[in-house]
Amino acid sequence: MTAARRLWSWFDAVVLDLGRQMRWSFLPPLMVYFAAGAQGLTAVVGTFFVKEYLDVSAAFIAGLAFWAGLPWALKMPLGHLVDLIWRWKAWLIYLGAALIAASFAIMYGLATRADWMPGIMSVTAWYVLAVILAPCGYVVQDAVADAMSVEAVPRHHESGAPLSDEAQRAQHTTMQTLGRFALIGGASAVAALNIILFDGIETLAPAEKAARYGQIYALALLIPCISISGVLLAGWQKRRIIARLTASGMDRVRALAAFDPEGEKVRLNHWYFTGGAVFVAMTLTVGLMDLPFSQEIVFAGSMAIVLTLMRQLVRNLDQAHARALIGTAIIVFMFRAMPLNGAASTWFDIDVLGFDQQFLSLLYLITSVLTLVGMVVLRPLIASRTIADIVILLTLAAGVLSLPGIGLYYGVHHWTAALTGGIVDARFIAIVNTAVESPLGQVAMIPMLAWIARNAPANLKATFFAVMASFTNLALSASSLGTKYLNQIYTVTREVRAEDGTITVPADYSQLGYLLMTVAAITVIVPLITVWLVQQSRFKSRD
Repeated sequence: MTAARRLWSWFDAVVLDLGRQMRWSFLPPLMVYFAAGAQGLTAVVGTFFVKEYLDVSAAFIAGLAFWAGLPWALKMPLGHLVDLIWRWKAWLIYLGAALIAASFAIMYGLATRADWMPGIMSVTAWYVLAVILAPCGYVVQDAVADAMSVEAVPRHHESGAPLSDEAQRAQHTTMQTLGRFALIGGASAVAALNIILFDGIETLAPAEKAARYGQIYALALLIPCISISGVLLAGWQKRRIIARLTASGMDRVRALAAFDPEGEKVRLNHWYFTGGAVFVAMTLTVGLMDLPFSQEIVFAGSMAIVLTLMRQLVRNLDQAHARALIGTAIIVFMFRAMPLNGAASTWFDIDVLGFDQQFLSLLYLITSVLTLVGMVVLRPLIASRTIADIVILLTLAAGVLSLPGIGLYYGVHHWTAALTGGIVDARFIAIVNTAVESPLGQVAMIPMLAWIARNAPANLKATFFAVMASFTNLALSASSLGTKYLNQIYTVTREVRAEDGTITVPADYSQLGYLLMTVAAITVIVPLITVWLVQQSRFKSRD
């Protein structure tokens, strides 16, 4: 076989085959996932809004990220609710859209300096409310999207004959892969749009710049409309398929059943709602009382609740599958729980390296686009390797890819620019590093999502998705806590000026290098030890 034929064979098997497996029924949940990815439209403007208009520390931002991540723990009762109200689950999409729209509307008001807002509460308080509302809306929509992704996989041929189990399993895997595609595709689209929106913003006066920020938040109000459109499309497709099945001779009751989970009728399990109620009560109590170590208390309580519900969940699996699921969840949790550099690193990029809004948008675009490419190219690896193998590879890659960021802090770009006539400067290194690193972030979750889609009981798909997502998303809360601790140990401050231009807080990036190196070391060592311990135990992950 010639090299050209082998290349075409690989392209056909890896890229074109994914397109052949696409079904129109997949489109509605993909639209909801796309909307979730499109929230990145406000990521860059949010970073600059905080830096330019809020006098808060990097540790405060990391702490706020912790609270913003907690609504995802509510995906547990939401997932079970979706299973219980399967035929009416679309109404939750409308609720999520309203919460997301409220978040963007608040930020629009803050950016355009709405006169009435400071009279009710401070700008910082409004910002915190907006940051909390958005994930509440997205978690509601995500719980429904997971259920829609199960419903989107057809069970019958157009003739009405049932599909084989093997065909359904393959399409579930494809659906989950395309779901990640839609998520990153939304991020790619808005990153490209940001490059256009931020063109020339560095030359604008402060008032004009604020107006541009407001325009972006106003544009973001279209994002909830995308997910609502997905629900409307799903309803139209459902009516069309029911009409086709009844026309083929199937009675209407059986045709409607094609959109319901198979197996036993879903029974109310109070544990999921009790756990959710305890979580809300605990979070509100600890938050309102402003207790010391409030975030740690909420995290520990949330973990206890999620582990209790996971115990309820694994009872629906045989012992071998239950142990494999636990081992897999532990590995993915520790991989996602690693601390990040935090806002301090971005502030250094802006203040010292001179990265502006448009360039940061370009980096977001590169990340998103190459993540899509990487997911296609790495699809055979995902299919042929265990999750443990994938996490090992991603961990080692993360360690290597942390080196350019550390090098930029210590001025390696000055040396490379001098050697290359200014070509390999800070921006060149940042682009290359982003291009190499970007495909790796989403890869670890795909095998786990496909595992759930294949092995979870058909009548509890949404519940399984929700509980496992809550567990792995708690890892992001752990990551935020770790980020906060490291930013408290290694204190970094950005320059803050009063309205008259007087410097009130001087910039101090002297400890940023230690922060970057500590994060890199933890990111490599902890996941590798976790994989080794799990694979030596009875919870060894083989899938």
